[in-house]
Amino acid sequence: MIGNTMRMAALVAVATLGLSAAVHAQGKFVFANNSGYDNLDPHAVFDVGRAASRINFYDGLYRWVDNPPKQIPWLALSHTVSPDGLVWTFKLREGVKFHDGTEMTSEDVVYTMERMLAMNRGPSPLFSPLILPGTTKAVDKYTVQFHLKEPSAVFLSTVTEIQVVNAKLVKKNEKNGDWGQEWLSKNVASTGSYMLRRYDPAVGFVGARFKDHFAGWGPKYFEEIEFRAVLETNTRVLGLIKGDFHGTDGYLPQDQVERLRKEPGVQILEEESMRVFYFALHNNRPPLNNVHFRRALSYAFDYDGFINDVLKGAVSRNAGPVPNNLWGTPKDLKGYTFDLEKAKAELALVKEPLRPIVIGALAGFSESEQSAALLQNALRKIGVEVKIESSPWPVISSNMQKEDKMYDMVPLWKSTYYADPNNWVGELYGKRYWAIRNSSYYFNPEVDKRLEAALKTSDHEERKKLYEEATRMVVDDAAGIFVYNTKWYGPYSAKVGGIRFSPVGSGQEMRWAYFK
Repeated sequence: MIGNTMRMAALVAVATLGLSAAVHAQGKFVFANNSGYDNLDPHAVFDVGRAASRINFYDGLYRWVDNPPKQIPWLALSHTVSPDGLVWTFKLREGVKFHDGTEMTSEDVVYTMERMLAMNRGPSPLFSPLILPGTTKAVDKYTVQFHLKEPSAVFLSTVTEIQVVNAKLVKKNEKNGDWGQEWLSKNVASTGSYMLRRYDPAVGFVGARFKDHFAGWGPKYFEEIEFRAVLETNTRVLGLIKGDFHGTDGYLPQDQVERLRKEPGVQILEEESMRVFYFALHNNRPPLNNVHFRRALSYAFDYDGFINDVLKGAVSRNAGPVPNNLWGTPKDLKGYTFDLEKAKAELALVKEPLRPIVIGALAGFSESEQSAALLQNALRKIGVEVKIESSPWPVISSNMQKEDKMYDMVPLWKSTYYADPNNWVGELYGKRYWAIRNSSYYFNPEVDKRLEAALKTSDHEERKKLYEEATRMVVDDAAGIFVYNTKWYGPYSAKVGGIRFSPVGSGQEMRWAYFK
């Protein structure tokens, strides 16, 4: 990274995007989502469950596409890096329009960064350790400069999350210095592929194609997209079969995937993903702050039974926090096995009184609820009582960001926001992400030393070594219960074409798709 200059040709990028051809209106695409859309603010939400609003309404400086994920120029054409790795200069596209017709400039990017840092929500933890307020500069109308506090090996990977907002429009709707949060929670101020047409936080949103999007449009496209919150799995599946929906989430229970395979009007798209299923454990609350209790939990989960019997072998065992198909995870990492005798032995080393444990399961996500019930049953056999509380993802997510409200355990997925091990082991267990991404409230100074060192060096082999060492320590500490890496089975109407899957966003970017 040091002293490196990276230039990506605009012509190549435009060819990748697909410029406008003959107009071909395609009607409305309807997607049934397994969680709600309670907030449209791109700087307040940062999860796959609500990714559709961010990725379809907003644009970042670069964009992740395809599988394996790769970055392409988006709002920015290119960038350069100073020899010391501290100054990153991005050249923006000229003539990019916001939905209200005004032109996007470097001032909008500056405002966007200041807004994220001030809000300290959503994607902010990616940038707040690196960028101080007031240090992002508009060099000229189409050049923006980020001044980092220290060199960062992952900064480029994260610039896709600088979702640029219309500064003038948001400022006009600010109230009492709130950076427009109240207004932007239910409105859109962006350059994105789709414009907000209708929004109801209890139902979902409808977007209309933005004809003047800088990337242009291919010969086929969806004129409108609708994303609805449909929590019940069977309702989503039946709706897809009946034609009420044209797509739903790609992580359905395997019996439902096989059910849909038999339907002539449905297609199943398959892709290897980077989405680790694990239990987040509250490492800073008794008795889970005792490593022996956490190890007892890890030995009490029936990994093979869950993967082979419940999920029908459709996923791969993943013994640690980093996906098996990404560098940074030790190839010989064994992890824990289902062994109630070892669980009892670890439990015997816990001297403090035990209490009932609360698992916060994700309502509408059957695997989260099934895994919670499986662990509940096993723990009861060794004398640990468990209470399961199922809630919608927005509720679970909000509680996880507060140390006193975080459940004892939450079975969930860690998805891909950028393709680097820091996305997983770094954010989940690094102290710099405490309470925002590190909702396990875990801290081990030796782990942190390695995670911090991996962020500061550009030497790939050194970073690989550091992440592997940190991963081994996290697993030895039983900081989480690590279960599997998933495969994406995207169920869509057979009429739908052009789905461009990437582990970043899980195939929810609709600008590429169309009706055949």
